[in-house]
Amino acid sequence: MIHVSKITLSIICCLFMLGGMQQAFAQEGENSGTMTDTVITHSKDGIFSSTASYTFQVNSTFKNTEEGKVSYLVTTEAGKKVRSDSVKVKIAGHGSGSYDFDVVGLKPGFYKINFMVDVADYNDTLRKAFGIKPELISSQYGKPADFEAFWHEARLELDKVKPEYKVTEIPDTAKNDKRRVFEVEMKSIDGMVVRGFLTEPINNNKKKKFAVLLGLPGYQVTLGPMVGNDPDVAIFTLNIRGSGYSRDVINVRREDYIVLNLEDKSKYILRGAIMDCVRAVDFIYSRPELRHDNIIAAGGSLGGFLAIATSGVDKRINFCSAANPILSDIRNLVNEVDWPFIDIRKYVNTRPGLTMDKVLDNLDYFDAKNFATDIECPTLVGMGMVDNIAPPNTVYTLYNGIRAPRHLIVFRDLGHEIGRKYVVYEGRWMRDTFALF
Repeated sequence: MIHVSKITLSIICCLFMLGGMQQAFAQEGENSGTMTDTVITHSKDGIFSSTASYTFQVNSTFKNTEEGKVSYLVTTEAGKKVRSDSVKVKIAGHGSGSYDFDVVGLKPGFYKINFMVDVADYNDTLRKAFGIKPELISSQYGKPADFEAFWHEARLELDKVKPEYKVTEIPDTAKNDKRRVFEVEMKSIDGMVVRGFLTEPINNNKKKKFAVLLGLPGYQVTLGPMVGNDPDVAIFTLNIRGSGYSRDVINVRREDYIVLNLEDKSKYILRGAIMDCVRAVDFIYSRPELRHDNIIAAGGSLGGFLAIATSGVDKRINFCSAANPILSDIRNLVNEVDWPFIDIRKYVNTRPGLTMDKVLDNLDYFDAKNFATDIECPTLVGMGMVDNIAPPNTVYTLYNGIRAPRHLIVFRDLGHEIGRKYVVYEGRWMRDTFALF
C-alpha cells in the first residue's frame, strides 16, 4: 500500500476541490480502485434565464459494478429546501456514467445545489451555486427616509475638522521602485488621526498630473504603500480608524471592531470609517499634482463596501470598483451568513436594553445597497457565486440598485474572492474612463 503524508494528502485534496472534482481511494482488496466525480455547469457564469442545467459525471476504476444513486438538493441561500431529485445508477467496473439534471420552476434569485453520489464503495458531495434571472432581484426593505440627511450631517461634521495634513517622504523606497513614497497623516471626524501612503510615479515632466487609485482596506487589513507599475496613476492606500496604521485610539480585537458603538448610529465605527474615506478624497484634492477628476475608489470585502459607500456619499469619486462587497441587504443577510451576526448577537446580549431590532434599524444607515442607489459614477462589481460572507443575492441587490454605468463580473466557482479577469477589466475600464491612452 502507498502511504501519503498528511501534508501531501491535504494538498492533493485542495487541488481536486479547486477543480470541481473529487476522487476517492478505496482500500486494497477484492474491489480496490478509485472513483472520480465531476459537475458540469451548463452556463459559463452559473446564471440561467429559467432552467438550471447540469451534468454529473462519474468515472470508476473499481473492479466490480457499483450500484446506488446520484441525487441533487437545491436550497435557498438561507438553507430552505426547494427542489430535489435522484436517479438510480449502475456503474460497471472500470466504467463511467453521465447524468443530466434540469432544475425548473424556480423564482428569480440565487440557490445552492449539492450533487451527491452514493454507491456501495463510495459516496461524495459536490457543492455549487446558481442564479435564476438575477436582474429581477430586489429587496423588500427600503432605505430610511432620512438616509441622505444622516450622511449629509456627517459630511458637515467632518468639514468642521481641520485635516492638518502631515506628509513625509520615505526616500529609500523611491530608489527601488521608481516611485516617490509618502506617509500621510490627517485628522478625520471626531478629531481622529488616520494614516495612509501615497505613491507617485517619478516623472521629469513637472506639469504631469496623475489619476488616483484610492485603495480601501478589507476587514482589519493593514495597507502599506502600493507601488504599482502604471506611469499615469498615483496610489493612495488608506488605513481607516482602528485598522492597520490607524490604531492610536481605537485598538480592539478583530471580532469587536464590527460592533463598536453599534447601539448608536451616530457613534458607530463605520460612520467614522466612511468619513475617513471622504477625508482621503479631501487629501487628494489638496494635492496639485493629482487629477481631481480622475479618482477611483477600489477595495474588496469591507474595502468593497467602503468603495460603494464612499462613492454614494461623495460625488467626487469618478470610478468605483467593489469586489465582494459585504453588508448589503442586511436584513435579509441576517438569516444567510454567520459573520458578522454571531459577533453582533453576542454584543446585543451584553448590552441591557439593546435589541436586534434596534441594531437592524441602525444598520439600515450602513447597508451597502442603500449607498448604491446614490452612486453617479461608473461602477464595477465582482462577486463569487459561492461566497458565504457576501452571498450573491445580496451583491446583486446592490448591483441592481446602481443607476450609473455598471458592470458585474461573476466568478462561478469562487467564494469570497475574485479572479484575475476582474483586475484586468478594472484596469482597462479605468483607463478608458480616465482617457489614459
